[in-house]
Amino acid sequence: MISQISGLDARFALAKTIAKEAGAVALGYFNTRDTLVVETKRDAQDVVSIADREVENLIRARVANIHAEDGFLGEEYGLVEGQSGYTWIVDPIDGTSPFVNGMPNWCVSIAVLQNGEPVIGVIFSPCHDELYAAAKGQGAILNGKLLSLDPSRTIRNAVTGIGANNYVSPAAVGKIVESLLEAGGNFVRNGSGALMLAYVAAGRLVGYYEPCMHAWDCLAGYCLVHEAGGWCHPFPTAGERLTRGAPVLAAGPGAREDLAKIAGL
Repeated sequence: MISQISGLDARFALAKTIAKEAGAVALGYFNTRDTLVVETKRDAQDVVSIADREVENLIRARVANIHAEDGFLGEEYGLVEGQSGYTWIVDPIDGTSPFVNGMPNWCVSIAVLQNGEPVIGVIFSPCHDELYAAAKGQGAILNGKLLSLDPSRTIRNAVTGIGANNYVSPAAVGKIVESLLEAGGNFVRNGSGALMLAYVAAGRLVGYYEPCMHAWDCLAGYCLVHEAGGWCHPFPTAGERLTRGAPVLAAGPGAREDLAKIAGL
């Protein structure tokens, strides 16, 4: 048990350090984004730049230097299996579209799984200088302040985040919006699912729903929400399912029932 705790604590400290370092590099690219060469992936809305790749390479190198036995899954370069039971799950820049268009709604997202469970979640928003951090059993913090969700906040007196991408039909997205509004709620979408999950943990949003996300987009946020006292719909992490998309729903205690009904989960 002692070695497991020290292993978790060591990785938690490293994740926070790396997130700040990676965020500084990403912010440098953001401030000179007019020089970036932007490429598309699945369609014209799914973009990537050299910044994404350089930041992921930095994080991979820092982890490998200290925990070479750990697994690593990054959005840009895929999965490397490990032997330690720990796997790092990283989105170097979540919200690349806002990033390349000059909007501050992007972040560095780092999760660590232990035997498939998200036990560390660190999300750094460089433009706002906000570091969200959580580890299993240690609570969630924002710039050192402990986060605790208010059960009196519901979809009717607070705001829900929603996400959409080209894995989901426009009709399905429209139905989500319609159902939320009919239930008396309201919504925002800022272009970064990871950052909106951090906002759920911070109580800025009462919940977040996206019909299809990947592990690198959501698992850091899942750890944050759990440690702040919220609930998340289980995300599959076993075997090949870790690299595939799945529905993501996170909610504060006062919104769980309503949002689960709206999402059909």
